[in-house]
Amino acid sequence: MLTALTGVFGDRADAVTVAGRTASYEELLGAAGAVAADLARVPVGAFAVTATASLETVAAVVGGLIAGVPCVPLPPDAGPSERDHILRDSGARLLEVDFARRAPAVTSASASAAASGSAFGSASASASVEDPALILYTSGTTGAPKGVVVSAAAITADLDALAAAWQWSAEDTLVHGLPLFHVHGLVLGVLGALRTGSRLVHTGRPTPEAYAAAAEAGGSLYFGVPTVWSRIAAAPQEAAALSRARLLVSGSAALPAPVFRDLERLTGHRPVERYGMTETLITVSGRAGGEVHPGAVGTPLAGIRTRIAAEPGAEIGELQLTGPTLFSGYLGRPEATAAAYTEDGWFRTGDIASVGEDGVHRIVGRASTDMIKSGGYRIGAGEIENALLDHPRVREAAVVGVPDADLGQRIVAFVVADGVTGAELTDFVAAHLSVHKRPREVRFIAAIPRNAMGKPQKRLLLEGRAG
Repeated sequence: MLTALTGVFGDRADAVTVAGRTASYEELLGAAGAVAADLARVPVGAFAVTATASLETVAAVVGGLIAGVPCVPLPPDAGPSERDHILRDSGARLLEVDFARRAPAVTSASASAAASGSAFGSASASASVEDPALILYTSGTTGAPKGVVVSAAAITADLDALAAAWQWSAEDTLVHGLPLFHVHGLVLGVLGALRTGSRLVHTGRPTPEAYAAAAEAGGSLYFGVPTVWSRIAAAPQEAAALSRARLLVSGSAALPAPVFRDLERLTGHRPVERYGMTETLITVSGRAGGEVHPGAVGTPLAGIRTRIAAEPGAEIGELQLTGPTLFSGYLGRPEATAAAYTEDGWFRTGDIASVGEDGVHRIVGRASTDMIKSGGYRIGAGEIENALLDHPRVREAAVVGVPDADLGQRIVAFVVADGVTGAELTDFVAAHLSVHKRPREVRFIAAIPRNAMGKPQKRLLLEGRAG
């Protein structure tokens, strides 16, 4: 799986940099080998690591792949109850990693067999790429976090498809500062670099200054979530430094159209958006060198098929998909796994989308919170949010539907803004979209509650727990 560790690209002294610390492929293999040796001495079904932005986290994940033992990345800021739930649910042993430790027996030669097919350096002869590689826990927005079992085969298929879509190669230097317990930061942002052979520069924190500094040092491919890109767009000098980059990629939540346009103006790049979930990895994306537009997440990656489950006459509906990147199931939850699929075997994303005649996908939002049925119309919250964000006084916006005796659901907009009234924003939306899509109520708040990846937490808004 991790082609760079087989010696194909040589042993770069600056192969991986995380929060200012740098290691070569050989050094990474030595530290990962020590992790694998620990796992071999005391066999476990899974192990956990506190996934800080560190070389230790990288070594732990790679060590698990070598040993054929799935890794459970723990959010560093997880509270005691969340941490206890993940450890108890997964049965994982918490492992402390010392990057200075080395296992000389683990060399690029011993890893080379992994690149061709079987499990990466697995200590077990019976292990295969279909075995669990990672157990990633969901955010728990619909109950206790569930363990998503992801195989090496799914990761490999996804990374190869993304490398083709983004023209990602060993000539690149990947830059990001994303958390290492999510698909975006860990699978794409660490394992992707180790598969393609690109240098990895993890900035520790994804600040505009750190991203600009990495550009000065040759950064070519940048990953970020909308919050990161919004802050960069608000820092013109740092944003201008990214004009040296080859490709900017945004994901984990919808990139507001105003931020897209500001980035294009300041950097000369139209950022590529992509779509995915923990259960599916990345399945739809824009292409390097292709046409990209605000609000569009592109077309399906190689091997992925999609369909829209919409009511007759409706333009939007639930996005369903199938392909080689899908998860193996929810850990210990066969009923939940079965419920995630349709009777004919398509994964239910729970996201509402539309697909244009050109095959380009647009994500409207989550079925549970972003599909609003008002006055007989089916309305996507994302479209209204983008319209609100086009107003120069609006900094943040989140739209929900609340029960209404007359309309079924009433459109309510939560807005962070100054110097504008609710009536003015309602009229602004009505002038840009169909009148029936205008908010019936605008509530001004200090901040939109978001999770670690910048996704709005609309359930908190509905529960009255907004900032």
